Amino acid sequence: MSFPLPLQTHLRDVTPLVYGCMALGGDWNGGPVTETDIAHAHAAVEAALDIGVTLFDHADIYRRGKAEAVFGELLKRDPGLRARMRLQSKCGIRFADDANVGRFDFSADHIERSVDGILQRLGITHLDILLLHRPDALMEPAEVARAFGRLKAAGKVGHLGVSNMHAAQMRWLQTALDEPLVANQLELSLAKLDFIDAGTTFNDPQAATRPGAAAWAGTLEYAQQHGVQLQAWGSLAQGRFNEPAASGAAKVVHEIAETHRTTANAVLLAWLLRHPAGIQPVIGSGSAERIRACGDATRIQLSREEWYRLYVTARGQALP
Repeated sequence: MSFPLPLQTHLRDVTPLVYGCMALGGDWNGGPVTETDIAHAHAAVEAALDIGVTLFDHADIYRRGKAEAVFGELLKRDPGLRARMRLQSKCGIRFADDANVGRFDFSADHIERSVDGILQRLGITHLDILLLHRPDALMEPAEVARAFGRLKAAGKVGHLGVSNMHAAQMRWLQTALDEPLVANQLELSLAKLDFIDAGTTFNDPQAATRPGAAAWAGTLEYAQQHGVQLQAWGSLAQGRFNEPAASGAAKVVHEIAETHRTTANAVLLAWLLRHPAGIQPVIGSGSAERIRACGDATRIQLSREEWYRLYVTARGQALP
């Protein structure tokens, strides 16, 4: 299964929300998949499908492979599921072991072996999208391009994207690729505002108080100019806004949720969806109830005033 090209033109229209599968597969001990793991994953996947999610995001390291393995068991037990979804996974992170430190690895050998493992665990022959998980300091774009070319020619991978890369890294990698990068998955949320501050504090003294914003310079603009689909991991801000009393920003989130007769989580996702970069929030909850509660996000249209009220309150400092 593959998307009509160019993929990045259609991806957000097909599925405004993404389900992140890191919570599936039980603990991180690398043990066998259990029936409890399968039942939990089944409930989460069905909840995601119920709210219109069609893109499911994995990584080879999630639960040390168990997230993909339990998902593969679901596909095996219900083969019809595959036709209802697109599958995306990531590779490039290697955990520490007895012989080596934890590291990142975009070597051709590691990418190709990783994809074979992903396909085996998921029980599929074709992965719709492969993302490179964390920037490898030793990355050689031509080597990545050769690996992707072989995977593409073998029918193992449809499209290539990245995760946690800034504009310059995407531009450098793209020089060696014959096809456009289709996605970049980044930490974006109301609690992680550097991607917005990079623009709003440019050429202003506030830039000195927000040093993290500088690394984002040009990243959103590059993605929009070149059709790279931005995906937001950590979109629900790890529950930071769950309780109205937690902060002034949390109070505003809940006030706006009441206005729209929805949940706080839906407001957090709607805030990301409102941005013109066309951000796809990734829902990482393992709770079927919470997943379904996120469905309202696609039906909410925040006003400019609501969007800025959330942003300015969460940043804790008035705009210049």
